[in-house]
Amino acid sequence: MKKIIFASLMALGVSAVVLPVAQAQVSVNINIGAPPPPRAEPMPPPRHGFVWIPGFWDWDGYRHFWREGHWVRERPGYVYAQPVWRQGPHGWELDRGGWRGGPPPGRGPRHEDGDDDRRGPGRGPDCPPGHARKGEC
Repeated sequence: MKKIIFASLMALGVSAVVLPVAQAQVSVNINIGAPPPPRAEPMPPPRHGFVWIPGFWDWDGYRHFWREGHWVRERPGYVYAQPVWRQGPHGWELDRGGWRGGPPPGRGPRHEDGDDDRRGPGRGPDCPPGHARKGEC
């Protein structure tokens, strides 16, 4: 009986050394398909101090869905870049756009009525988010 157990253990040990180790590899690629064509939205009449952001197809991780156009408050010295879909090396990619450019740091637009002193530094409506902490407004 000892010889059979010893021979079985030896055979098991040799087979473990000789047989290649099985390797598992998992790869997941998610390619977003092209968005549907843009929807026709009537452009509302201009509003002073606001910029119209047209609607666009967004991606929620599962499907495309339409984001309606809307008004946003104008930011002097900035230009709004609309969201745009581009075909990249990994399929379709959404550039969400947003505010681009702006005045150089420390040279933001100033109010003519002199009420900046009452608000304190970086408290004016023309200071972009995050710039007040850096002392740029």
